[in-house]
Amino acid sequence: MYVIGFLLLLGPLVTLHELGHYLVGRWFGVQAEAFSVGFGKEIAGFTDRRGTRWKLSALPLGGYVQFKGDMNPASVPDAGAPVEEGSFQHAALWKRALIVAAGPITNLVLAIAIFAAFFAVIGKPVIVGEEDSRTIGAFAEGSVAEAAGLKVGDVVVAIDGRPIRDFTELKTTIALHPGRSMVLTVDRAGEQRDFSLTAARVQRRDDFGNVSTEGLIGVIPAGGEYELEDVSILEAIPLGVQQSWDFTGMMITGIQQILTGERSVKELGGPLKIAKFSGEQMSMGAAAFIHFAALISLNLAFINFLPIPALDGGHLMFYAAEAIRRKPVGPQATEWAYRTGIALVLMLMVVVTVNDIVSLPIFGS
Repeated sequence: MYVIGFLLLLGPLVTLHELGHYLVGRWFGVQAEAFSVGFGKEIAGFTDRRGTRWKLSALPLGGYVQFKGDMNPASVPDAGAPVEEGSFQHAALWKRALIVAAGPITNLVLAIAIFAAFFAVIGKPVIVGEEDSRTIGAFAEGSVAEAAGLKVGDVVVAIDGRPIRDFTELKTTIALHPGRSMVLTVDRAGEQRDFSLTAARVQRRDDFGNVSTEGLIGVIPAGGEYELEDVSILEAIPLGVQQSWDFTGMMITGIQQILTGERSVKELGGPLKIAKFSGEQMSMGAAAFIHFAALISLNLAFINFLPIPALDGGHLMFYAAEAIRRKPVGPQATEWAYRTGIALVLMLMVVVTVNDIVSLPIFGS
């Protein structure tokens, strides 16, 4: 199921990503020499009447569109080749930027569409009941919130000055910051008070044995049950956008925590872990698998927008510099930037692959 889930997940997501590049490039008259699902040696393929080689390659860890004038599948421009009509470099700057941005935008739109479809089909969860879900109804054993001086009946209104809408947002915000010192603002009998505490660092294990580290303060809400409210398709779209925004914020927070040492680099995962999770989600049913696909699609959009040479965001960074300078970045600087970017990507791949291998059961994880 890991293998099937991985292929059913990454294959369509990568294909749609590259189709975004291809279709916008074709719209602007740029010729595509190759469209590959996977990297490395070609397993099967055909050439269409426009001269594009469509192929399935041996290494199913991505894909690419190689446009006319590209030196390699990473879309590094061939500095030695003349700029011919129909080549990528012949297109206007704004057209090149749109072609490059089309891939991650396609993944982003797909994620939003899936989240919106879930809201339209299942409904929007809303809190019902008179009791504010932010009201503390009880404390768990060993609660750091109780030790900090909070009491039953307090209403948590903000964390570090950021307003809290409901208990779900309170729980999510705390969970994202294990071991972090923070200030909770509570409303106690109409008076606002601040309490400093440090969220406990708790390791949770799901039904498949996957371990995650979460923050916990040990409070239980006094009320606030959820019901599903029907929404129209038009109402579901902004909800899908909001959910994508929230998940993106979580990704940014996670990366910041890894860079600052709040979280271990061991929490990063690569292709093997994606395969494992995809198989697990597929075993839980179509809905769980499709929702997971939306999360991975959002991850692909986010990663590709990072300003790292060799990724889509790196290309956009060069185009921004070209727009400001009114001329392209020099070929030597471009070459070294792409070499550095590819080296960074390869280093990251090594790290996540080692993490994936070490987490295998044969190593006792």
